[in-house]
Amino acid sequence: MASKPYLTGHYAPVADEMTATELTVEGTLPPELTGRLIRNSHNPKPGITPTHWFKGSGMVHGIRLRDGRAEWYRNRWVHTPALGGAPYMTDQGPDLTASTAGTHVIEHGGRLLALSEAALPFELTADLETVGAYDFGGKLTSAMTAHPKEDPVSGELHFFASSPFPPYLIHHVASADGHVLYSQEVPGASAALKHDFAITEHHVVFLEGSVTFDPAEHSGIPYGWSDAQASRIGVMPRGAGGARRIRWFEIGQGYGMHFANAYEDARGHIVVEGPTVGREGWQRSWNWWVGADDRGAEPVSGSRSRRWTVDLAAGTVHEQQTDDLIVEFPTINDTFTGSEHRFQYALSFPDDLGIGVHTLVKYDRMTGARQLLPFGTGQLPSEAVFVQAEGTTGEDEGYLLTLVSDLNADASKMLVLDASDLAMPPVATIHLPRRVPAMIHGSWIPDSAL
Repeated sequence: MASKPYLTGHYAPVADEMTATELTVEGTLPPELTGRLIRNSHNPKPGITPTHWFKGSGMVHGIRLRDGRAEWYRNRWVHTPALGGAPYMTDQGPDLTASTAGTHVIEHGGRLLALSEAALPFELTADLETVGAYDFGGKLTSAMTAHPKEDPVSGELHFFASSPFPPYLIHHVASADGHVLYSQEVPGASAALKHDFAITEHHVVFLEGSVTFDPAEHSGIPYGWSDAQASRIGVMPRGAGGARRIRWFEIGQGYGMHFANAYEDARGHIVVEGPTVGREGWQRSWNWWVGADDRGAEPVSGSRSRRWTVDLAAGTVHEQQTDDLIVEFPTINDTFTGSEHRFQYALSFPDDLGIGVHTLVKYDRMTGARQLLPFGTGQLPSEAVFVQAEGTTGEDEGYLLTLVSDLNADASKMLVLDASDLAMPPVATIHLPRRVPAMIHGSWIPDSAL
């Protein structure tokens, strides 16, 4: 078991579920932080060694804040059939309830949903207990991406299903109260791996990179790099029937796992941003994910920020690398989803040999400046989640929430950082009762949403 990097160090799974109350807080928790920070990742049960990092069973970790107190920490496996050993592939095809449910957790329409892109969402209670598979009242008969996008104006939720077999791509939209409004198959899509996507005011944006279905891959995640797979951006008008008007634009080889945002600029161009890897970065990252030789020291190798600008009138795409740091997990103030944002956050990793330290990064896209908050040796912060400060409207007037895994102390803490200036001391630090494994994605869920 120790030979698999995703079962050691910051990523070592915990063996049980627990609840702790009245956590120790240093500093002062802002009163508007009334809700839950919930994070998700893969945490196989003791004695189980998954063939791929992403095949481990999902476990959610939550911290409940209210009235300036950290009321509780709790962690729970997402109790899906897969947790009990049920196979995903059956004689009748995939069982969409046999989910790891270990990639993300969101709220929509008052429901907490644990997500994994090859399966149905799983609904959780406010105390993180599993309710069961959720299919939007029978309207969702496909898998659901782990990266849905909520329109901050309408509250509509855009999501998709990607498959290595036809139909390769289906786009769904649900109303703000959680009812599926329409679903449409997207023509021209291929078997390329699609993990994330983006929305703008008038468009939905998909990216197909140089990673596609590979039947020879036996890790349980049947994808691999292919020089023959064309890399493309698909720009689709929003609205029912928009799929038939999608346009695909070829771009340079690479693969983008996550997008920071997309928007329409003053010229009407579509601007998309997110980190990407080339062939070598993909392979060394993949080798870490499966525990193969020739892997990087970190789960992310060679991933650098990129920007694509799509000129719809000319039918062209301009692309450029925008920074040289190795970064992943880009986030923004979500109220700017689909519109032009100024500030962007990311997690920077040590280089491919493990030299350096993990660092939170804040980018100012207007000035081109970046601000770094390095963490000490043995400390790994999680993806930064932005929360607006009460009574403010400025894009970075708020807080960044992150969980830090500290191998030195075999402990974890939750930091509340001033998003306007990472050089400021933490607004508050919450000490957790155990070391929380390094996780993938999560969300701040205010009480008003549940």
